[in-house]
Amino acid sequence: MHHSGLEDLAIAVLIPCYNEEQTIGDVVSRFRATLPSASVYVYDNNSSDLTALRARASGAIVVREPRQGKGNVVRRMFADIEADIYLMVDGDGTYAPEDAPQLINTLLTAHSDMAVGTRRGVTDDAGRAGHAFGNRLFNGLYKRLFGRDFTDIFSGYRAFTRRFVKSFPAVSGGFEIETEMSVHASQLKLPVSEIALDYGRRPDGSASKLSTYKDGAKILWMFAMLAKETQPMRFFSAIAAIFAVASLVLMTPILIEYAATGLVPRMPTWVLSLGMLMFSAMMVVTGLILDSVSRGRAEQKRIFYLSIPARRAKREARELSPPAGKRAQRSDPSRAA
Repeated sequence: MHHSGLEDLAIAVLIPCYNEEQTIGDVVSRFRATLPSASVYVYDNNSSDLTALRARASGAIVVREPRQGKGNVVRRMFADIEADIYLMVDGDGTYAPEDAPQLINTLLTAHSDMAVGTRRGVTDDAGRAGHAFGNRLFNGLYKRLFGRDFTDIFSGYRAFTRRFVKSFPAVSGGFEIETEMSVHASQLKLPVSEIALDYGRRPDGSASKLSTYKDGAKILWMFAMLAKETQPMRFFSAIAAIFAVASLVLMTPILIEYAATGLVPRMPTWVLSLGMLMFSAMMVVTGLILDSVSRGRAEQKRIFYLSIPARRAKREARELSPPAGKRAQRSDPSRAA
C-alpha cells in the first residue's frame, strides 16, 4: 500500500517483543507493506523462543535488550533511534499495521506530539474480564488524578514526534511505561490526540504477559509515585487530612472531659493525638516545599522540550531560506562595497 506524504519523513516502527514468535513475522511483514519507507525495529527482551529469528527473516532490524520489562525496552529504543516520526506497537498482532498511516496522519494534521490509537471496546472485553474491569478503573482514576487528556492510557499503539521521544525521561521499567507517557504529556500540557481503532484478539497459543493482580498493583503504585512527583501538595495534603481527622477523633472526648472536670485521665491517648496532629502539619509543610520543587522540575522539562525543534518548524525554515548563492552574496559586506 502506498501512502503519499509519508515518504519524505524518516519513520521508525518500534516493536518491543518478548516471546512473540507466532505473530512477529506477520506483524513486521504487514508494517513493511503498509509503510514501505519506514525502518522496522524489533527489540527482543530475552525471548526464549524464535522471536528474533522470525523478526529478522521478515526484514526487521533486531536489537537485544537484556533488562527485562517493557519500560526498559522503550527507554533503550527512544535513546538509540533517530527519526522524524516514531510509531510504537506491541508485537502480539492485536493492533492492525494497516491503521498506521491513519495514526501518523492524525499526529501530523493535529500537530500533536503524541497520537494514541485507543482500543474500541477495550473496557467491555480485553480478553479477560479482570483486564476489562482494570481498564475502566485505572482510566477513571487517571482522569481524577491527572486530567481528561486520555480515554485509554494503556494503549500500546502510539505515534510520537521526535520532540516527544527525546524529551521523555522514561523512568519506569515495566508495563507502567504507557501511564508514565500519558502523565508526562498531561503535566507539560503537550498537544495530544486520540483516534479509535479496532483491537483484535491474540491468536490461539499466544498468551498475554499481563498478570491482572500483580501488574494492577504495580500500576497502582506507579499512579501513587507519579502523583507524589507531579502533584506533591495534593498527595501530602491527603495524608495530612487522614492524620488530622484521626487526631481530632482521639482528642475530642479528652477535651470534653477536661472542660467538664479539669482532668486529663487518658494521657497516652492525648500524647498520641498531639503527635498525629504534628505529623499532619509536617505533611502540609512537606507538600508546600515539594510543590515548588515539582514546579521547577516541570519548567525545566518544558524548556528542554522547547529546545528540540519542531518537525514542521524545521521544514518551514528550509522552505523560507534563500538559495545558498543568494545567501552568500547578502552576507558578504565587501561585495556590497
